[in-house]
Amino acid sequence: MKKIGFLSFGHWTPSPQSQTRSASDVLLQSIDLAVAAEELGADGAYFRVHHFANQLASPFPLLAAVGARTSRIEIGTGVIDMRYENPLYMAEDAGSADLISGGRLQLGISRGSPEQVVDGFRYFGYAPGEGQDASDMARQHTQVLLEVLKGEGFAEPNPRPMFPNPPGLLRIEPHSPGLRDRIWWGAGTRATAEWTAEQGMNLMSSTLLSEDTGVPFHQLQAEQVERYRKAWADAGHQRDGRVSVSRSIFPVVNDLDRAYFGAAGGQDQVGYLDGGKARFGKTYAGELEQLVKDLAEDEAIAAADTLLLTIPNQLGVDYCAHVLDVVVNQVAPELGWR
Repeated sequence: MKKIGFLSFGHWTPSPQSQTRSASDVLLQSIDLAVAAEELGADGAYFRVHHFANQLASPFPLLAAVGARTSRIEIGTGVIDMRYENPLYMAEDAGSADLISGGRLQLGISRGSPEQVVDGFRYFGYAPGEGQDASDMARQHTQVLLEVLKGEGFAEPNPRPMFPNPPGLLRIEPHSPGLRDRIWWGAGTRATAEWTAEQGMNLMSSTLLSEDTGVPFHQLQAEQVERYRKAWADAGHQRDGRVSVSRSIFPVVNDLDRAYFGAAGGQDQVGYLDGGKARFGKTYAGELEQLVKDLAEDEAIAAADTLLLTIPNQLGVDYCAHVLDVVVNQVAPELGWR
């Protein structure tokens, strides 16, 4: 059994071919798609965060709105770039969104990917300290976030406050119990997956890894998952760590599917990311029988408990809901995921 959700990058463009021509279109359609996903039996609605781009950025207003309009599905991010974040303010926003949703927030974060501008985090007021790089800063922000999400007091109260304080040091409010256990790290390498387990975070693995050993992507990612689970066990955590993988999966069941994705299937790609070699996973597209066969051979999907489907949000809510419906209610049962 697997949880199956969607992951939207939230693109928009003024092109007449796009169903999302503005930020307003993307935000409102994201809410509608989450509602539709819940109705058709999917398990999650996740959103990518990019700055300085025609894509979804500030996630918490959207997550709160989705949480208010739904009642069952998980809501989350995949992922928030921690180079840009004030971890205390982020803890307040995340706590609020989680409480509105009734504890359904699954917060994916990471050290960030290549962005639209050079060192964009500096425009947000953040810069690495002496002897640090941007990755160190992202992990430092993350450690602060994880600590304050525990809900323990750390701030000295004012002896003459406007309103009475509870006794002792004060914590970030609103606090949402259990949210600390629902933080995920977007790991791009096998070593980072081990670090993620040591920190007690869930593992979120995408459709690319910023390393390449020559084996197919799904096998490299399966090794990443295996190393995460071993590191988790070695750390002695008192709960099970969760693992999600992302995939582009497009069942071809009608002429419109065939027009959009009839020739979209392919092979892994190898390229360069941040100056290093990277392996990109293939797109799965085809008739149901072949699609089921191909997906059954994906070792990383088999190892994960959660599958996030990257959706072409610019094709609109109805088409994306159609893709989710076919995967959840036709493909998944054939593979034993339902």
